[in-house]
Amino acid sequence: MSKFSAYINETKDELFHKVTWPTWGELQSSAILVMIASTIIGLVVWGMDVGFSKLMELAYQMVNSL
Repeated sequence: MSKFSAYINETKDELFHKVTWPTWGELQSSAILVMIASTIIGLVVWGMDVGFSKLMELAYQMVNSL
């Protein structure tokens, strides 16, 4: 049990004294950057999905017309 309590005490010490927490401004900037990047990546994936869907529709139409 002493190992577990030592682990808890060391963890608490590390979180309060050794970890560098971001400021509120840094956190907001990072969150905005993540939202913008996620939106861009989502739009790229959506565009690829639409493009491949149209390509497959065209291929199916060509096969059905034979």
